[in-house]
Amino acid sequence: MEPYLNDDHRALVKKVRAFAEEAIVPVARELDAESRFPWENVRAMGELGFLGVPIPKELGGMGLDGLSYLLVIQELAKFDASHAITVSAHTTLGTTPILRFGSDEQRKRFVPRLAKGEVLGGFGLTEPGAGSDASGSRTRAVREGENWRINGSKIFITHAGVGEIFVATAVTDPDNGSRGISSFIVTKPTSDPERSREVGMGSAADLGYIEGVKSGKKEDKMGWRASDTRELLLEDALVPDANRLGAEGEGFANFMKTLDSGRIGIAALSLGLAEGAVEAALEYTNRRKQFGQKIFDFQPVQFRLADLATEIEAAKHLTYHAAWLMEKGRPFSKEAAMAKLFASELSMKATTQAVQVMGGAGYSDEYPVERMFRDAKVCEIGEGTSEIQKIVIGRHMVREAFAHT
Repeated sequence: MEPYLNDDHRALVKKVRAFAEEAIVPVARELDAESRFPWENVRAMGELGFLGVPIPKELGGMGLDGLSYLLVIQELAKFDASHAITVSAHTTLGTTPILRFGSDEQRKRFVPRLAKGEVLGGFGLTEPGAGSDASGSRTRAVREGENWRINGSKIFITHAGVGEIFVATAVTDPDNGSRGISSFIVTKPTSDPERSREVGMGSAADLGYIEGVKSGKKEDKMGWRASDTRELLLEDALVPDANRLGAEGEGFANFMKTLDSGRIGIAALSLGLAEGAVEAALEYTNRRKQFGQKIFDFQPVQFRLADLATEIEAAKHLTYHAAWLMEKGRPFSKEAAMAKLFASELSMKATTQAVQVMGGAGYSDEYPVERMFRDAKVCEIGEGTSEIQKIVIGRHMVREAFAHT
């Protein structure tokens, strides 16, 4: 994939793959079946630096470029999407908003703990009445002296249970539309303190937990079952103004920038899922025989896998190009939406085709493609549905077409 990857990138991918084959493959099926969070592997990923890949070294991260980070997500997703989304949500949604929009004091206080994997982070945006229309937030923050009294609930929040540091949005000026939304850093204790103590990560009581911030019920999901997804509740939470992230009223603009970055992350995860499914199908169809020949030797099977291989290469270019633009500080919103749209729909297509060419074996949990199939669907929904991506792309098309008229 020239000119995108260098030797350091390839070495990192090799490191991630070795970890995945040793630590993830043996337990992925069990974790999925039990909907169990992989505490031991998350601690190991923290020790390997995977939870702080793009974070500067002086703040506890690896200090690598954005593409390195996406390659980690992509490679993990080839083996298990739940591990990949754990890294993605923690980094893109939980850590980088503080890094990008926080004060020096906020960065020093929160980012090193997140980058080193001492605790997990997340992003509180989606609400029962504010999904695709994120500007429709009803969570309300009312100023009380040097504090804000916040009430509301967030749904489908990755790490809402196991995590301890969150960036959450709330309406601070209800008469000002999207410009009346602000962001806050809120803290809470992990919902699994016993496992946290056992593995030696995930809890930091000296953070100063905010009373009234807590997790709700755990979601029983079709896919990403080893990823922790719950409600994040804010019930009369008294949050210091020092925890406001960015200027008052900048919350909407800042979380839209965060979502642009997050879409590239989901594109990378989707790409990894597609690659993993094709690798599994390729291995199976070259081993399994029907009518006296390998399944792969039947032309329709070759054609299906060849089409997927071609589309995977296209998805790589879209995803890596969006990452390159982001790294160079250039506009990338349209390209991020394109990468997310194409790669997420490809992941659904690739996993469906993998199940099909593997037949009954693909439909059983003996092989990972049925899990990949279930994991792929949410890629078309999270970080903005396919329909939202098309709206974003369309608006950019019109803006560019009539920029000089």
